[in-house]
Amino acid sequence: MLEIRDMVCGYGGVTALRGISLDVKAGQLVALIGANGAGKSTTLRAISGLVPPRSGQMKFEGIDITGARPPRVLASGIAHCPEGRRVFPHMSVEENLDMGAYLRRGSGEIAADRDRIYTEFPRLAERRRQAAGTLSGGEQQMLAIGRALMSRPRLIMFDEPSLGLAPNIVERTFAIIRGIRDAGTTVLLVEQNAFAALEMCDHAYLLENGRIVLSGAGTELIANEHVRKAYLGG
Repeated sequence: MLEIRDMVCGYGGVTALRGISLDVKAGQLVALIGANGAGKSTTLRAISGLVPPRSGQMKFEGIDITGARPPRVLASGIAHCPEGRRVFPHMSVEENLDMGAYLRRGSGEIAADRDRIYTEFPRLAERRRQAAGTLSGGEQQMLAIGRALMSRPRLIMFDEPSLGLAPNIVERTFAIIRGIRDAGTTVLLVEQNAFAALEMCDHAYLLENGRIVLSGAGTELIANEHVRKAYLGG
């Protein structure tokens, strides 16, 4: 579904990604793990069109999206649930959800999808008229996921979805992400909790200093001595 080949990307004079190549197959949950600054979030931002690559190629469902602007990437079927939730704080819950569908046409279908989000996340339904900035961290995470789903993506990318959340909300968030994969939407996950990410994924990549140094099934990386010592507490 998603193919990245030899992608180099950076900010100003700093190179964040040094020729990475990876594949995300349809229906999979693929995890990117690594230390802070390894290039995980930059990878997602490059796919979304927020950071243009300096070189390399990206294809989504066979179509070249290298250097595409974010609206084209979203219209192609890729949604990005960013680190820190990034909800629109002064807009209501419902207005935030509708922003996720801003490229779509057909108010009836959009309303039906919104109702499905409310069914999945009843707390959002209760707070639909409330300003998003007044929600708890967990509620904002649910809203960010719902907003991404409103675009009807075929690939959804999550950047550190458990960051700053209480343990019980983290478990709920991971269960939702697994459910999205199980319902047929492909998932690319960046997650600080390496063990949880490896445990739930179909395939994983380890990024170190802007390079992919290891890949394989999640169970294979859990069993890898380097991964265990550096990222799983030994």
